[in-house]
Amino acid sequence: MNKSPLWKVLLLIAVVASGFLYALPNIYGEDAALLVSPDSGDAATPQELNRVEAALKRAGIEAYTSRFDEQGRVEIRLDHEDSQLPAADALKRTLGYDYIVAMTMIPRTPGWLLGLGGQPMALGLDLRGGVHFLMEVDVEYVLSSAAEQYARDLPSFLRNHEPPIRYTGRRQADGAVELDFGDIETRDAALRAIREEFRELSIEPTSDEALTLRAAMSEEEVNRLVDFSVKQNLTTLRNRVNQLGVAEPLVQRQGRDRILVQLPGVKDPTQAKSILDATATLEYRAVAEREDAQLADRTGVVPADTDLFYERGTGRPILLKSDVIATGSQIIDAAATIDQESGTPAVSVTLNGAGAKSMFGFTESNVGRLMAVLFKETDIRISRNAAGEEVRQRIETEEVISVATVRGVFGKRFQTTGLTSKEAHDLSLLLRSGALAAPIAIVEERTIGPSLGQDNIDQGMEAVLIGFALVVVLMVLYYRVFGLIANLALFMNLVLIIAALSLLQATLTLPGIAGIVLTVGMAVDANVLIFERIREELIDGSGAQQAIRSGYEKAFVTIADANITTLIAAIVLFVFGTGPIKGFAVTLSIGVLSSMFTAILGTRVLVNALYGGTRRDDLPV
Repeated sequence: MNKSPLWKVLLLIAVVASGFLYALPNIYGEDAALLVSPDSGDAATPQELNRVEAALKRAGIEAYTSRFDEQGRVEIRLDHEDSQLPAADALKRTLGYDYIVAMTMIPRTPGWLLGLGGQPMALGLDLRGGVHFLMEVDVEYVLSSAAEQYARDLPSFLRNHEPPIRYTGRRQADGAVELDFGDIETRDAALRAIREEFRELSIEPTSDEALTLRAAMSEEEVNRLVDFSVKQNLTTLRNRVNQLGVAEPLVQRQGRDRILVQLPGVKDPTQAKSILDATATLEYRAVAEREDAQLADRTGVVPADTDLFYERGTGRPILLKSDVIATGSQIIDAAATIDQESGTPAVSVTLNGAGAKSMFGFTESNVGRLMAVLFKETDIRISRNAAGEEVRQRIETEEVISVATVRGVFGKRFQTTGLTSKEAHDLSLLLRSGALAAPIAIVEERTIGPSLGQDNIDQGMEAVLIGFALVVVLMVLYYRVFGLIANLALFMNLVLIIAALSLLQATLTLPGIAGIVLTVGMAVDANVLIFERIREELIDGSGAQQAIRSGYEKAFVTIADANITTLIAAIVLFVFGTGPIKGFAVTLSIGVLSSMFTAILGTRVLVNALYGGTRRDDLPV
């Protein structure tokens, strides 16, 4: 007798039922939708919802439903996908650039299923359509800029050293800085001083008797600079992508100096490139506290050596001194933290050598006074006039994002307090991403239309169905009733793969569909091994029960070996692969695990249920 333990039966039922439950969201389809939110990041208000509805009504778009989503955005579901682009254009014209209007697709999944965590599969760019950019950070610019900065910092450091160290000449060559001195003693004094202050530099005399020091960045410092530049550009690009209002953008590092940007649903790559190419910078300046900013705002008369700016969010006028203390290019790092003295949110900032020196000099004589952070950005916005012609508008943004009191003398590292937790987080983000740390060049660009994406989905589904149908027919013809059991397990395998992709929100790509097709063949291969073993046992004279038992036991090792080696290969592809290769590796890994479950446990439970108690000596296999 072959009887499956109760726990195996219950496990199979639970897994299959869960698989059907979490695969279910994929059958409901999606609605074309718009998500509207203030550019400030605040939640939308009922008044803004009314403005949105009025704008849609004026545009003649009435077939929609509106509500606030969980993130406080206005969600507009349209009854017709053709209305999405006209509705988005109408809202952008009415609301202006103070609001983000995102075109997206929202699943029709029922609320009770969403409450259980049910989500349809996330589709990749090749299936949904959109824009793909591969950008390369200019590493040579990063290193040459750093070398130029050191060429200014080192002579300045020697001049201001106590006592001053005299040098007779300087030059920049091959990414290094060379300094000439009058005698060996002066050279050695400079060598000791520079090594102590600039630990990131590798500095040596050009020869034992030479009067020239050669300073170059260490390999560790070069790697740190490149890594920091790529990370800062990555953060900047993520911020800029948000301006496009893309629902599910992908911005990730690829290799040492490249950044991959994928924007699903974006139909105009020109607009995307104009936003990604925008420039921004930061400046630290002293607040002109003795001057009347309100008066300057009203009269338009700005005192000498000051500039008039406005505070972000409040619009409050602020007069800043024209002299710049430090710029965003001198920021090495910035992070949200907690002030140890007051326990309140703060932002920790780290400056390079030149910035630290300038900041130290300012704070030493300005304790108790105000210092401001000025955000400056140049943006190119593209719109269309009444004639449908493209109009480019250059927008210059200059606004004060923070005003804080100088509480003590500091230089390289300091904190900005007086902020809420959210403000501290946002400010640290702006300090890190206010400007591109290095120029970027688009080395690869692709635009995939939504119709092509749908064609890819249709062709992928067709491939899966054809492969599934052929396997089903052949298994029934060759293995009869056992073939039907294998086909049922194969269907369960597909359901479990879809459920796992949906539950994990792993992105399904075209190579991912290829992985599913491959898994179909691999899943049935395990059943073929088992059924052939059972046939061999029956031919050798074993009874039905012994044949079933021996067939599964003897085939297990072979099945496990084949699937484990495939799983290892899939994991290697996922770890070292990029983009499409990762998509293939994900579906293949999930498919291998689910096929082992359905082939070894699933079919065994079904076979035991049908033939586990039979006293026949033959089986329909």
